[in-house]
Amino acid sequence: MEDATSERTDAVTGVPSAPVPVRGGRRRARTRPLAFDLTALAVVGVLLVGALAATGAVLYQQLYSPAAFVGRYLDMLAQGRAADALEVPGVRVDAAQLEEAGLPADAADALLRRDALAPLGEIEIVSTTEKDGIASVTAEYDAGPHRARSTFAVEQAGMIGVVPAWRFATTPLAVIDLTVRGAMQFSVNGFGIDKRQVHPAGTEADPLEPVSLLVFSPGLYSIAVDTALSASPGVAVLSDKPRAEIPVDLQTEATDTFVDVVQEKVDAFLDECATQRVLQPTGCPFGFPVRNRIVDEPTWSIAEQPVVSLEPDGADWRIRRTQAVAHIVVDIQSIYDGSIRHVDEDVPFFIDGDIVVLPDGTASITVSAAD
Repeated sequence: MEDATSERTDAVTGVPSAPVPVRGGRRRARTRPLAFDLTALAVVGVLLVGALAATGAVLYQQLYSPAAFVGRYLDMLAQGRAADALEVPGVRVDAAQLEEAGLPADAADALLRRDALAPLGEIEIVSTTEKDGIASVTAEYDAGPHRARSTFAVEQAGMIGVVPAWRFATTPLAVIDLTVRGAMQFSVNGFGIDKRQVHPAGTEADPLEPVSLLVFSPGLYSIAVDTALSASPGVAVLSDKPRAEIPVDLQTEATDTFVDVVQEKVDAFLDECATQRVLQPTGCPFGFPVRNRIVDEPTWSIAEQPVVSLEPDGADWRIRRTQAVAHIVVDIQSIYDGSIRHVDEDVPFFIDGDIVVLPDGTASITVSAAD
């Protein structure tokens, strides 16, 4: 086989140049060593494995770690998803578990609902530590005006496919032991509750005995009373520690409406006493004792009604000691010499009284003569 040739024309003279031999009609390719290719593939593989490992670590941290587990629970509370938060493994507990945790076994769950939740904000997982199979996850969050921090104990609860499942090792619920003085009704974050509905004794509940209420932790709970008889400014309770027992003692004040009603009842009671035409009206806090005879029946009137003010008395109320003035007109005849003295004068006296709040929300008022 003859070598192929090609002619080139000189760019200046136009004369064909010498033929240039070309073997086989094409230029032979340069060969690259196989070791170089294998090394490159190995490097790519290492990089790919590293990228997959890094991606897996990020996914684990964001989706499958104890921190992610706690973060999802906190997000549920922030969104008001109380029912979903209760279903998170390790949250809901029964009476035996409450007692085992040192909490009241009869604590009511009335506040474990959306209507009683206050929102959380700016949730941030700040640390996770592990010891003896328990992960301690610490989170910070905004609860109302407070920047608060809580730590949760989390443990593994098997696997879901190839990823771990988690549960709270100790429930994040807490208990508020609430005593309300002067009222059986109160509200928590605007959600109204009657103590007799959540107390184990029901309608027989002692008004001064605390009622135990389960609450989510974390959570901010504003407790207030606003009834026709009594009211109180709200008291804020921050539940930031799982399994904590938080005592709250709330003293109410009588409302202006309640005081006005008691004032009217006291005025009417004394006016009724003044209709009795005797020196010592029966069951009344005033009288006019004499040792002589009276010529005719005395006439009473109330010259100055008492100014009523109320003070707490356990679960009920008392009328504070206060002065009033009655007026009597009567003629008195001396048994010694028969002379007649005309009496037309004021008779000061003091009253106090007891007010018992009845189960139907009304009040029983008893007015007494004060020493």
